[in-house]
Amino acid sequence: MQLTQKEANDLISLMKIPKDIGGGISFDHQKKVVTLMSPDEREEFFLNVTPSKYELKKITYQTRARKSIILARLDIGGPPHRNPDDEEIQCPHIHIYREGYADKWAYALPNEFDQCVDMWDFLEVFLRFCNVSTNPFNQPVLSH
Repeated sequence: MQLTQKEANDLISLMKIPKDIGGGISFDHQKKVVTLMSPDEREEFFLNVTPSKYELKKITYQTRARKSIILARLDIGGPPHRNPDDEEIQCPHIHIYREGYADKWAYALPNEFDQCVDMWDFLEVFLRFCNVSTNPFNQPVLSH
């Protein structure tokens, strides 16, 4: 399924409210999926938190609409990304839906990510970037 750029931008800017609040989050290999809803409950979204199984400093956060359309994806601790125009973007970087390319384009991080020092900071800024009303996780769970 493809979206027009206007549809994608509208979905990205729409407020997203977590259906389930609570629980901590561990950044050591534990995947999480949180269901998000638009205020009028007409649109369902998903927040995915996907840590690497092998590298503790590698993680992906993404929001999806209509089950499988990635609206935004933040990659931390991974390799550089090569865009369709052959430009290489270093990690961390963000993918934002682009009509005709879906999530194939990566961009340098916007300024709001400049003060991030750990995965929790990146998660909180990413949630704001994606217009998620509330952090669905109470606090990070420290890994041992």
